[in-house]
Amino acid sequence: MGLVSFTPNDWRNLAWPAGILLATIVVAHVVRRIAFALLKRLTQRRGSLLGESLLRHGQRPSQWMLPFIAVLAVIPALPLPDAVGTALEHIAGLGLIATVAWLFILLIAVAEDILAGRYRIDVADNLTARRVRTQFQMLHRIAVVLVVVVSVAIGLMTFPAIKHIGVSLLASAGVASLIVGMAMKDTFANMIAGVQIAFAQPFRIGDAVVVEGEWGWIEEIGMMYVVVRIWDLRRLVLPLSYFLTNPFQNWTHTSADLLAHCFLYVDYTVPVDPVREELRRVCEESPLWNRRVCVLQVSDCDHHTLQLRALMDVRNSSDAWDMRCVVREKLIDFLQKNYPGSLPKYRGEVEAGAGSRTAA
Repeated sequence: MGLVSFTPNDWRNLAWPAGILLATIVVAHVVRRIAFALLKRLTQRRGSLLGESLLRHGQRPSQWMLPFIAVLAVIPALPLPDAVGTALEHIAGLGLIATVAWLFILLIAVAEDILAGRYRIDVADNLTARRVRTQFQMLHRIAVVLVVVVSVAIGLMTFPAIKHIGVSLLASAGVASLIVGMAMKDTFANMIAGVQIAFAQPFRIGDAVVVEGEWGWIEEIGMMYVVVRIWDLRRLVLPLSYFLTNPFQNWTHTSADLLAHCFLYVDYTVPVDPVREELRRVCEESPLWNRRVCVLQVSDCDHHTLQLRALMDVRNSSDAWDMRCVVREKLIDFLQKNYPGSLPKYRGEVEAGAGSRTAA
């Protein structure tokens, strides 16, 4: 197939449409700058979260989207050869498909910003916020994958020679998923687990959990894994499917409130009522106490000691740990100062031997 040759006259005929296209692109950029300047001024005046998010996420895609739209609108009116006009429309169309897909992805990010502003997780009562944020985070990732797949399929369908590939990408998802699923069984198991976790929500971002014998908080829920921030700042990374097949503890599933407890082992001679009064005093002086439960009970005993259990209600798991330490320290200090004989001790009994005699 030979190359298409252009005469000087053809080049002169192309110069005018090229200049119009260039001017159209420049005008589109100017309109974009004016629109974003007005949006920025309006946002600063009203303090709109939506405007701030649009400014932050819409800058880059708008640099491409508005010129592509302008070019597509102008091309039909330009005196271009059919081959050149068709090629330009095709290129601009592909660019528009890509930028629209990009825009959809960033609009999802804008919606996430709005939800983050409305449902804050840095407050005390954040159960609803963590539930909404967890669901939207999983849906965000799924939506991004769908937008990319659909945009790629639409782009391929614009090429007549490979149109069938785009059609197959959309129409043959069942067969493709079966073949790929056999090779990526664990990957798809984690993706399906992510959808189940997003709606069933056995845990949410920020929940306090005990997993694999480690206590920490759910820090991140990805498409394939969950990151648990352990109390000593280590990170435990587990596949999503783990949480559907293995038991784990969730301390904040329905509420962040917890009962903190600590045990003391004391001698049988301990006076329980003064210790109970001291526990009440310690609770009332502590800002960690939630002011509903403050109980001291003799929970067990053995041959040598009594087991005292103190129960205190707190607002969250971090306060529970701190409250346990405070109560333990204060009660031990109270016993040492006021009832030192009540601390644990071992008793022994010595008997004289049967053959021993007292000298007369």
